[in-house]
Amino acid sequence: MSCQSHIACREGCGACCIAPSIASPLPGMPAGKPAGVRCAQLLPDARCAVFGQPERPAFCGGLQPSAEMCGDSREAALRWLTQLEVLTTPGGPDE
Repeated sequence: MSCQSHIACREGCGACCIAPSIASPLPGMPAGKPAGVRCAQLLPDARCAVFGQPERPAFCGGLQPSAEMCGDSREAALRWLTQLEVLTTPGGPDE
């Protein structure tokens, strides 16, 4: 059984705005965002400047916090999301 319970974002985290790549353009990053790079829209308080705006990429809106993804710390979330990025990158370890 997978732990997929949705939770609220951890204040000051921003892991989901750093670890994954984003293929679509977004304000300040017209070519998308590489994995491991801080999003140009990530504010100093780790909130998204385009949250709820039409410019926000669909990928971001689809990524929902969960106990499995977020773990018990920002560092755990960064590790989990980085691992997911590696496993889902075309030409990654399984291809």
